[in-house]
Amino acid sequence: MPELRWFESTFDRATVGAVLLDREGRVVRANPIFQDLLGTAESLAGLRLSDLLSPAAGRLETAWLDALRGGDKVELEGVTLEPATRELRHVVDVEIYPQADEHDEITGVLILLNDRTGPHGDLAESARLFYQAFLHSTNAMELTDRDGFLVDVNPAFERIYGYRKDEVIGRRPNVVASGRTDPAIYTRMWRDLVDPNVGAWSGEVINRDQEGIDHPVLLAITAIRGSDGVITHFLGVAVDLTERRAWERAGMHTERLASLGQLAAGVAHEINTPLANIMLIAESVRRRTTDPWTRGRVDSLLQQTESAARIVRGLLDFARRPETRVGEVDLAALVAQSVAFLKGKQSVDVDVEVSVPPHPVAVRGDREQLIQVVTNLLNNAYEALEGKGRVEVRVTTDHEWAHIFVIDNGPGILPEVQTHLFEPFFTTKAEGKGTGLGLAICHGIIESHGGTIEVASEPGHGATFEVKLRRVTETSPTVSP
Repeated sequence: MPELRWFESTFDRATVGAVLLDREGRVVRANPIFQDLLGTAESLAGLRLSDLLSPAAGRLETAWLDALRGGDKVELEGVTLEPATRELRHVVDVEIYPQADEHDEITGVLILLNDRTGPHGDLAESARLFYQAFLHSTNAMELTDRDGFLVDVNPAFERIYGYRKDEVIGRRPNVVASGRTDPAIYTRMWRDLVDPNVGAWSGEVINRDQEGIDHPVLLAITAIRGSDGVITHFLGVAVDLTERRAWERAGMHTERLASLGQLAAGVAHEINTPLANIMLIAESVRRRTTDPWTRGRVDSLLQQTESAARIVRGLLDFARRPETRVGEVDLAALVAQSVAFLKGKQSVDVDVEVSVPPHPVAVRGDREQLIQVVTNLLNNAYEALEGKGRVEVRVTTDHEWAHIFVIDNGPGILPEVQTHLFEPFFTTKAEGKGTGLGLAICHGIIESHGGTIEVASEPGHGATFEVKLRRVTETSPTVSP
């Protein structure tokens, strides 16, 4: 019949998925788009719809039965359509029409499915989802108009750079430029962006936040074009590399320390033997002479030799990698005991304030090595005060970390000195007073414990050393003090 052929042609060429079910829910006919929704090219005739779909499509099963029983059209929005294989998933809007014969008896239902996840889906919904992704991205994102003025930024942009959205809208992105990026990079950037055969650029630049702190970022920019091919907007995505660069520097520092350690060990062993011989000879001369001038010169020689020997011992301590005896250590007790031990050896004009929690602060580490770190930091603080001032020692905790603070009100440390403090052989002490290895050794110990050691200081306002060690969240019954 012509009417039947017309229906079949329209059914197969429909721009939506279409499936005709009998009263038992078996497929009488399905068009190609419905087959695509289920991910199959095979005939579906005679198969039950319930067997073709996963339980996620339960709303559809209930709806067609309601239409069959009630005899009225049923509409659904946002139905999850998932085949039994669960290899695909679509979100569809559904219209269900009861089908009747010439006696007005319902024989089945016609189901039409409009795919909202495909290229012809709901553009408003797609736009909403994309904007939600823009808002919740952990990377800084910025949208500019064709002339490069900001029209939108996401919360990550505000968090990383410290500017509120209303402070930057209408301004150019160079509001976060540091001035440290090679201008040639920006030249290449704009050349690629406006080139219709490229239309995108990515590379590393240095941006600066509102506080003046530089952030190395991996920046990717895409030119957005209208249907006429003309650029309408630019979308930029910046991945903050600050933390990654810090880890890279830490890794390089560790490698440098290891190389220096090997060199130091070799040099120390070579020097030890002649130093020992010099001391033996000097002691022998001192015992044999009664001349005051000769004794004075020998004593001076012995002092200088002892100073050299102390440097050699420092070299060996720096190079030596003793086996770490790890156990649970009560950091609060360790710090309190270290302060008490050293307090009597320092000037009475140095006030020492100690603040530690009343309960154990458990960390995993080598007790002797951690004592060495605390002792070194305390001695440095005492020496910075030159016999008069205040040292504050605190132990605090958060959910994950234990913190040791050693704070003095001494003369402070120059910025150019702070960058070298943890390097081997770097010292600000007078000749013969220090080897420049103490803080380097402390850095190595804390790093081997999975922690960090940092310094903050301003000239004239003292210095603060902070050690961070990961806490043991479930302490055992016995914790080494």
